Amino acid sequence: AIVAAAGAAAAFAANALSYFALLYALIRWKPNVSPRALPREDFGRAISAGLRYVSMSPNIGKVLLRGFAFGLATSSILSLLPLIARDLVAGGPLTYGVLLGCFGLGAIGGAFMNARLREKFTSEAIARMAFTGFAIAATVSATSTSAAITGAVLLIAGFSWVMALSLFNTTVQLSTPRWVVARALSLYQTTTFGGIAAGSWIWGTTADTHGAQTALLASAVAMIAGAALGLRYALPELQSLNVDPLNRFSEPDLPLDLKPRSGPIVILIDYQIAEGDIPEFLEAMTERRRIRIRDGAGQWALMRDLENPTIWTETYHVPTWVEYVRHNQRRTHADAANGEKLRQLHSGAEDPRVHRMIERQTIVPHEYERFKRQVDMH
Repeated sequence: AIVAAAGAAAAFAANALSYFALLYALIRWKPNVSPRALPREDFGRAISAGLRYVSMSPNIGKVLLRGFAFGLATSSILSLLPLIARDLVAGGPLTYGVLLGCFGLGAIGGAFMNARLREKFTSEAIARMAFTGFAIAATVSATSTSAAITGAVLLIAGFSWVMALSLFNTTVQLSTPRWVVARALSLYQTTTFGGIAAGSWIWGTTADTHGAQTALLASAVAMIAGAALGLRYALPELQSLNVDPLNRFSEPDLPLDLKPRSGPIVILIDYQIAEGDIPEFLEAMTERRRIRIRDGAGQWALMRDLENPTIWTETYHVPTWVEYVRHNQRRTHADAANGEKLRQLHSGAEDPRVHRMIERQTIVPHEYERFKRQVDMH
């Protein structure tokens, strides 16, 4: 309506002014900041930790895949809406504004119905309904010549838009512990909006060569395919994981005066496993490997003692002592089941033995002076 009445510049100006309320709220917001027990992570290492965590978390991977598919397929309606308004329903700027308003009104409705739908349906069911709702909207928009009918189905599209994106966002947050949740959300937004960008280009190119109607119908097929992805990559339920910190780790008292940057640290854990429990133990260790690497461990390995075959040793490296402490503090309640399983399979009289070691490199005498000079220079 503002575009029709006063032009595009006025619409952008009104939109810019609408941000001042949000800026005012952010300026006044005084969040409680918890004291840090450990120093901040190095920036590059923090990014690597976020990428590693997401890559080793199957639940988050499913959300990223579905978010990308959703953005790729459903971007057709918003990216082609000017063509829908001009070519398919023979309207002008006001028609475009009204159709976009219908989409927005549907999104508001989706926000109000969000909680009720999550109480009644599974996350995967809601995601499939969102894909299907968009497919219906795209199909009707492609075949309709009535602005009223197109506006009505855009209500469904807006409703589906908010339901899906809020569901993906919430699932990422509730599937990720606090220490890495912002990094996981940034990757989710990168994949979802990357899908929107790629889809906008694909459907725009298709519309340029074959027409808007063909592009919308093709995107509707892609939306149905996105819903079908749930048969293989179903979204996790929001209540299925407890990612709160386990808080069972206590930093051990050490006779050596280790600094936070002392390292590399090598950890060895000895298990005594009966012959009949080996298959179950190896299955549990597969999950343990994923957890270890996800939380920052490197060079993970599982070894069996040749002279005493009942002894199995898990080993991994971390670069510094502070990274070892951080690695253990990242353990969640959802990970506790794996640790309990391994302790049950351990047949020793005492708990599994943990060896904490620091690597030391030996230097031959004639190289020592050169090494010392290099250290002094730095």
